[in-house]
Amino acid sequence: MALRLGDIAPDFTADTTQGPVSFHSWKGDSWAILFSHPKDFTPVCTTELGTVARLKPEWDARNVKPIGLSVDPIDSHVAWEGDIAETQGNAVNFPVIADPDRTVADLYDMIHPNASDTFTVRSVFIIDPSNKVRLILTYPASTGRNFDELLRVIDSLQLTDGYKVATPANWTDGGDVIVAPALSDEEADALFPKGYTKLKPYLRVTPQPNR
Repeated sequence: MALRLGDIAPDFTADTTQGPVSFHSWKGDSWAILFSHPKDFTPVCTTELGTVARLKPEWDARNVKPIGLSVDPIDSHVAWEGDIAETQGNAVNFPVIADPDRTVADLYDMIHPNASDTFTVRSVFIIDPSNKVRLILTYPASTGRNFDELLRVIDSLQLTDGYKVATPANWTDGGDVIVAPALSDEEADALFPKGYTKLKPYLRVTPQPNR
């Protein structure tokens, strides 16, 4: 059955380019971004893995551990990493799972037969410290992922976990946020000392509370 938001991310043990990994133990109390790519030595994925490597300071600042996956074996991953470092200017600095028997791909429903009955689709899962799935995205093989958007989502999730707010369309860190509709005006007055603008009874905008 397909994973849904709020489900516990399935645990697994797998070989990776950085040695064997037991997923929940490896992740610990961090956030994780698990992302699959259809096949090694493919052009779009080469740019993606280089981008994830370049963004290491951003993942670290958010307590996020990235981990990649494809159905190819470890020796193929390692050879490909040389190409990634050469063409993208960033050596891969996170584990990449070898999943030749498709165990992890099947756990996370990464094989979509109408797209390909062999290769994983370009899936993304953001998983929180309690191992809950917080975001699921699936991209077609021809479209590279926007990792700036994934960072933005993580910023929103971490903010809204800590405060009774939601983030509006196109929000980025530091922008105004929306007061949770479940709060009364009296509760909002107490929780948001910077005040808020009441555009509609259900739409109240306040400065980002942790800024």
